[in-house]
Amino acid sequence: MVKFSAYMREWLYGANGYYRFHNTIGKEGDFYTAVSSSMFFGGAIAKRAMHSIEEFLSPNCAIVEIGAHKGYLLADMVQFIYTLKPELLDTLQFYIVEPFVANQEVQKNYFKERFGDAVELLHVSHISELTCKRAFVLANEIFDAFACEVIKDDQMLYMDGHTPIFKQQDPQTKALCEQHGIKVGELAQGYEAFAKSMADAFEQFEFVTFDYGDKQAREDFSLRVYEKHQVFPFFGLTDFVTESLRSSKTLPELFGISDITYDVNFSHLISAFSANGVECEAYASQMKALVDFGIIELLEILHTQVSEKIYQEQSNRVKTLLNPAFMGERFKMCCFRKGVK
Repeated sequence: MVKFSAYMREWLYGANGYYRFHNTIGKEGDFYTAVSSSMFFGGAIAKRAMHSIEEFLSPNCAIVEIGAHKGYLLADMVQFIYTLKPELLDTLQFYIVEPFVANQEVQKNYFKERFGDAVELLHVSHISELTCKRAFVLANEIFDAFACEVIKDDQMLYMDGHTPIFKQQDPQTKALCEQHGIKVGELAQGYEAFAKSMADAFEQFEFVTFDYGDKQAREDFSLRVYEKHQVFPFFGLTDFVTESLRSSKTLPELFGISDITYDVNFSHLISAFSANGVECEAYASQMKALVDFGIIELLEILHTQVSEKIYQEQSNRVKTLLNPAFMGERFKMCCFRKGVK
């Protein structure tokens, strides 16, 4: 019998885990992300990065992506930087933090296809290996993939094989639940260690991250599984619910070959950074953040350069990012800064 967090880590990151072998994103995969929806997602973040480089970082800083999948987001940023301010490509360094060697090779090959030898992509397996003092750091949907404990009042979830069992909370989990006001729902593991790694790695940085969730705990279970764009509530895959409410799939069927996730409690994330001396500079819906970053201005530039048909195609893709009924309000952006004078 193991804590649920250990079960989730094995599901996602184990020897046969989802993020090693089964993480296709987009129409052919299990879910969509902002990156797979429009290259202008990366364009807007690139515009923000250029603003922060001018404001307080440096043209000699690093652009670092964490959780880059195949490298599409960072590559889109490079493309927009080349379009908007190409001289920065002579001074910036581009890094991906990626622990899996196989994924590093996929990312390198993709950059080679996009840019040939014009842009060098560097890799580290952990944030602590970075040696750059200043960085613009980005991450899209990584915090929902941190392992979590599942809380119900004074109990927490354990797994006996694929059978869930609620038992008394251990003291450490109980203390974190009390600190973050979690009575029912998910308690993320590892935010504090991640925030410390970021604070220790750089003298100055801006960290921009997007994820789905809210600033307060939901006081309900959001844990769910995605398979081929179908959503399965976690407990619907178990005998915790009556047979009439049970899903057609089971945990053993989906374990390791589908995505398991939950809503991010941004107040917990902000607290973890604050405890390490890094304050939250901005928190907003994805819609507001991308508009503030300049995504509309980028579309206007495109409109002057391409046919109306191409413009409308790209505009419709951007609408998916901004529409409150889709990603616009469901996803949030958090921006952290360190070393701003």
